[in-house]
Amino acid sequence: MVDFKFQPDTYFSEEITSVLLVKLNFPESTWGEQISIYAHQMDFKIHLEAVDFYGNEYMLYPSKIEEPMNLEDLIYLIEGMQVNQDEMEGNMELVLDGIPEATSSYYPDLEKYFEEKRKSFGLD
Repeated sequence: MVDFKFQPDTYFSEEITSVLLVKLNFPESTWGEQISIYAHQMDFKIHLEAVDFYGNEYMLYPSKIEEPMNLEDLIYLIEGMQVNQDEMEGNMELVLDGIPEATSSYYPDLEKYFEEKRKSFGLD
């Protein structure tokens, strides 16, 4: 059973202020894209950033948080991710096609959640 209320104590240590929070792979995407979501500790807030291999940025809501998210909020963040329309080139919106495969060292149930969701839609 997935624990949607799970919340890590922190993403950071004394020496580390930027971490890879989630790695997403979109196998149904035309390009088979990978997107990484990073968390950065700055100005007493956690700033979130999503980028792909080519350096394209994606819009996250929220983009700043006070404390680590619970799993449910992280899922909403991932599922609500959008292409930055101001910087969009070509058919970038096709990158987000399908349901991603997700991994995170901070959220152990994230991978299971998306595996189950993919199976329920007949993917994999």
